[in-house]
Amino acid sequence: MTVQSTAIVATDRPERYIKELVSHMGHKSATELTQDGGSITIRAGHCRLIARPGRIQMTATAPDTESLAAVEDVIARHLIRFATTDPLTVGWSAPATP
Repeated sequence: MTVQSTAIVATDRPERYIKELVSHMGHKSATELTQDGGSITIRAGHCRLIARPGRIQMTATAPDTESLAAVEDVIARHLIRFATTDPLTVGWSAPATP
């Protein structure tokens, strides 16, 4: 069984923040930068990031709700750290079974 949650982060620079986050997380995690966004896999689970006009669409997936909370926390903390000029807000949806 896997669980997932999503977050939409409003920003005028979605591509920039995805690139910075994927690059930064690549030092300790498996990452991939793609044409439309990127992905990050940490021990607890996985997060897919997609750049959309005016926002970042994020989908976190993990084997259980405890691991999902860890993925959400790690991704959100690191993303917000890069937002020195933009006050980014990350609000994850409730966990759901895909």
